[in-house]
Amino acid sequence: MDIRQLQPPYIIGILGGTGKEGFGLAYQWSQKGHKINIGSRDKEKAMMAAEKIRQLLPGSIVSGETNLVASKQSDIIVACVPYNAHYELLNQLKDELRGKILIDVTVPLMPPKVTTVRLPPAGSAALEARQILGEDVDIVSAFQNISYENLLRPGEVSCDVLVSGGSKFAKKIVLELVKDAGLIGWDAGPLENSVVAEGLTSILIGINKQYGVHSSGIKITGVPRENYS
Repeated sequence: MDIRQLQPPYIIGILGGTGKEGFGLAYQWSQKGHKINIGSRDKEKAMMAAEKIRQLLPGSIVSGETNLVASKQSDIIVACVPYNAHYELLNQLKDELRGKILIDVTVPLMPPKVTTVRLPPAGSAALEARQILGEDVDIVSAFQNISYENLLRPGEVSCDVLVSGGSKFAKKIVLELVKDAGLIGWDAGPLENSVVAEGLTSILIGINKQYGVHSSGIKITGVPRENYS
């Protein structure tokens, strides 16, 4: 379908949705009435995660599927997997992702030195996704600097989201989804700028370790909050 015809509530497939970040996004978006397909290599784990959200949010529409089925059944796809699974996952799902919006949350962390910025040959995980998927998928980079603790915490989250890449329409949808997750999003330009948000994750992990916290983040200053994208 033409993504320009998409209207909320959206059908969102979260690949790697059984992980902490994916679960947090599923939880937030379910509260706003979006239909969520949690994807995993293990369908049973995905079904368990979906059931947990339904228990937390009675009436929410959440299902657990394989990554393949979640991709087929959703209009907006979120790649929320460890970097070492990123390349293989996207190659496997090329056909299912064609013509859709892909929100790439992946960060190229390379253990054990996760506090050191190490970007892949493509420049970033999001740019790697573009190399794999080509122009048939509208790729938007977002949510790399948000800890899952913030996504599961009630009330306002004092942390912002940099959103880069994608068509103007796709980016508008993702900025709306940032707002639906209880966060403030900023248009950070073309997909090439995704290197900044991805690299910041390693720095934030280092800050967390240094100060004994779990949810440091970023905040854009100098712009009136009512003017955010």
